[in-house]
Amino acid sequence: MSKTRTRVAKVNTVIIPVAEQDKAIAFYVDTLGLEKRVDVPFGDDYRWVEVAPDGADTTIAICPPGPNTQTGNKDTGISLQVGDVDAYHAELKDAGVDVDAEVSRMGDPVPPMFWFRDPEGNTLLVVEAA
Repeated sequence: MSKTRTRVAKVNTVIIPVAEQDKAIAFYVDTLGLEKRVDVPFGDDYRWVEVAPDGADTTIAICPPGPNTQTGNKDTGISLQVGDVDAYHAELKDAGVDVDAEVSRMGDPVPPMFWFRDPEGNTLLVVEAA
């Protein structure tokens, strides 16, 4: 008799622990252009906040750190996709975001990309849609 395995259906939420939640929310919503999907209290004095690109399934939770968790200066492993990487790089640079000096171009099949840091030094990647 074969055993039926439960499969993961999708990546639901990735989490970025932050020390200054309101500042991080403003950055991800106002500067990056993501939409706030969830903002609810949880626990004693905490808020659970999720942001995402319009229409995206996977969200980014901007939340307080868990016990014994340090915030800031993390490589999040999060990659955001845009239609025009050069225009988005210029927009973020003009907004004062800590972005790489220039867009990296490694040639096919690797898309043009750049890294940026949020206000707490967490690194995210931006890639151009193929």
